[in-house]
Amino acid sequence: MPFGIKIVPQNNVGLKEMLGKYASTVQSGLQFYIPIIQKVRTVSLAMEPLRLPNYSVITKDNADVSASVTLNYHVTDAVKYMYENTDSVESMAQLVRGHLRDIIGRMDLNESLGSTAKINQELSVAIGDLTNTYGINVDRINIDELTPSKAIQEAMDKQLTADRERVATIAKAEGEAQSIQLTTKAKNDAVMSTAKAEADATKTRADAERYRIDTVQAGLKAVDDKYFQNQSIDAFTELAKSPANTIVVPSDQVGQLGQLPVVGKLLATGANK
Repeated sequence: MPFGIKIVPQNNVGLKEMLGKYASTVQSGLQFYIPIIQKVRTVSLAMEPLRLPNYSVITKDNADVSASVTLNYHVTDAVKYMYENTDSVESMAQLVRGHLRDIIGRMDLNESLGSTAKINQELSVAIGDLTNTYGINVDRINIDELTPSKAIQEAMDKQLTADRERVATIAKAEGEAQSIQLTTKAKNDAVMSTAKAEADATKTRADAERYRIDTVQAGLKAVDDKYFQNQSIDAFTELAKSPANTIVVPSDQVGQLGQLPVVGKLLATGANK
């Protein structure tokens, strides 16, 4: 009976089946089999990339987030990978999605958006080694992006704008308050300086007046009656020049008026008039 030829590529294994049933595993290279009765399936052992499309995840505070995940895996058990699961890759993807929903579902929106490294670590631990279940091992898994829904993004933008406006308003108010404080302080300093200058000037004038009074009083203590008579003569002289015709003098000085020459002149002037 002629033999069939199957070349198993490098980094692949061949699964030889006999009448539809797994018989043995063959390595890469040239392999012979009996056609119709036998068949050789090849399974790649190389690392494969897989991107899971965006899907919806609900956070702890009921926010809708779109998650995008990429991972790298390779087949570790070709028999389990091929025969114990109809689609081991899709089963692995569903397992990743389930664990990711569970991890993000225990986080708030803000926490989940800022904790992608933590999510990656927890997701890797949760998945673990899938060899016993799917014959696959996940070598690397990464959260590419977590995107909130459009409505949440709009709300976040409004909140961010409001926060910025609030900070700007507070800064403007603080600046105006500081300006008012500096202006008020400058005015108060000016008023206090003016008041101090006026007080110093008043004190100086008072000291000068006090000095003048003390000097006058000291001078008066040293004069005799002749000084006051001379003052009376000057007073009567000025009085003679005025149009007044009535003079009021103390009664105890009436007898002495005649001794003043100016009085006589004054009386003569009055008689002639």
